[in-house]
Amino acid sequence: MSEHVVVAGVGMIPFSKPGASPSYIDMGAQAVRLALADAGLDYQQVQMAFAGYVYGDTTCGQAVLYRVGRTAIPVFNVNNACATGSSALYLARAAVQSGQVECALAVGFEQMQPGPTRSNFNDRPLPRGDFLPIQDELCPDAGDIPRNLITFGGAGREHMRKYGTQMRTFAAIRAKASRHAANNPLALFKKVVSTDEVMNDQVMWEGLMTRMMACPPTCGAAAAVICSPAFARKHGLRSDVRILGQSLVTDPLESFEPKTMTGFVGAYMTERAAGAVYEQTGVGPQDIRVVELHDCFAHNELLTYEALGLCPVGAAEQFILDGDNTYGGRVVTNPSGGLLCKGHPLGATGLAQCYELTQQLRGNAGARQVEGLQHALQHNLGLGGACVVTLYGKQ
Repeated sequence: MSEHVVVAGVGMIPFSKPGASPSYIDMGAQAVRLALADAGLDYQQVQMAFAGYVYGDTTCGQAVLYRVGRTAIPVFNVNNACATGSSALYLARAAVQSGQVECALAVGFEQMQPGPTRSNFNDRPLPRGDFLPIQDELCPDAGDIPRNLITFGGAGREHMRKYGTQMRTFAAIRAKASRHAANNPLALFKKVVSTDEVMNDQVMWEGLMTRMMACPPTCGAAAAVICSPAFARKHGLRSDVRILGQSLVTDPLESFEPKTMTGFVGAYMTERAAGAVYEQTGVGPQDIRVVELHDCFAHNELLTYEALGLCPVGAAEQFILDGDNTYGGRVVTNPSGGLLCKGHPLGATGLAQCYELTQQLRGNAGARQVEGLQHALQHNLGLGGACVVTLYGKQ
């Protein structure tokens, strides 16, 4: 095994609404070119590539990368639900750290359609079909609400009932996200909104969720160049940001037994992945000052504070009310604006998180900069399931 791998270059394009973006081929190729330019590398020097997307046909990765160059390198297409981008990053990191290659590329992209995410196949079983009866049993009153809203709204309600958490606390998370996104030129939603405005938005589930508490369907792309320290030295590349630890896990038994919505939305995957990374690195949640986490719904951000160990179980509401999730508090959460405001193009999300944290560790985040960083934590979750937690460090 080599030393900790280097994040030599990152690239990201502005995220946009469905129908307002270029094609996935153009978006992905642009993000790759930006990452290569950031690294100061030619595509000819990349030895392996991993392309992440959810809504696309076979070999979309090749279609994107052929726009950049045709060098005969292996290209692997990756689909791991909403954790697709970070799964591509995981594979690129593993290929370099194992010594299989010295330089690998991870790219994620998505060209989405308006409305809630849904399967494009109606003639075969759903991947989570065996477990959907759990959701139906625990949320029998949800009616015709889209599945994803039931999933995360139901998990939020479980926290509310168990710990007395208020709906207004979820609204405060979305308001915080808007303040952060206002300083991110690549974010989709830059308008600052108040907690009251979030509460007064269109109701999606009475007493549990308004529209602004859910992330929007988004189009976009991001990429990262990963290499060994020796490769960076040989080619004169910057090597100040490195991946110190990384874990990819799937659902443990406790995701579904006993039946809870907290388990159903992947909180126990998060606990396992985070625990593995803390053990790998000797860095604990008390050492984290910035995190990009998977806030597909405001409810999931609150649950993830606890699953990552950023606060005790049951204490997330007080963590938010004390301002410990933003600037001036203990852990600046989603300085990019997160999925709620930056947007969530499924295949690109994990690499967009990588982009943000790399800029933070370099000190290049401008008005979003969190000062005095040595570590940065990334959490990317996909139901079905996969969870990737990555710890970056400043060399």
